Amino acid sequence: MRRPWSARPAASGSPADARHNRARLLQAAREAYALNGTDVSSSAIARRAGLGAATLCRPFPTRGSLIAAAFSEQLSQCVAALDEALQDDDPWHGLRNVLTKVCTMQAQDRGFSAAFLSQFPDAPDVHRERARAEACLAQLVQRAKDTGQLRKDFDPSDVTLLLLANNGVVRESPAASMAASRRLLAYFLQSCLPTDGTPPAPARATPP
Repeated sequence: MRRPWSARPAASGSPADARHNRARLLQAAREAYALNGTDVSSSAIARRAGLGAATLCRPFPTRGSLIAAAFSEQLSQCVAALDEALQDDDPWHGLRNVLTKVCTMQAQDRGFSAAFLSQFPDAPDVHRERARAEACLAQLVQRAKDTGQLRKDFDPSDVTLLLLANNGVVRESPAASMAASRRLLAYFLQSCLPTDGTPPAPARATPP
């Protein structure tokens, strides 16, 4: 659902000013989201950037458009990590590296989870990157299964479960969050290894 800002657009300045203001707003949004999550108000982000709320709503007419733009670089980093993992001759090593990088990003940025798991109808570029990331992850998971390094009942959607769980432990200080995230990831990876006699995991939830 679109969530428009309350401010009304003001008259546009020069293209150079618009680019400069957009960059300041994105930097302010990234800093605010990292500290406090994505529920930060538009006025707080505008104040952090040293600009008026009306200046914010020109390039970012909805809350979702600002969040998507603020986290587009992180999404691109996730896709790049998956591309790199697919080049690894050891699929399990590649999968471990991807999950470590994503969980680290999540532990360092309180807004990462909401942005990563949200849908942005006004951001087609985000949809394309997300679809490519999902395809790469599915390919990486299948390779790890084919080499016998990953339990056969693992599903790519299990990574979402990891991110939801990791989001629950990254609530303390940065140092404590990172330590808790590493411990959770270690348990998760251990549970993913194929072991004779391991009971199958419960069936994954089917979207309504």
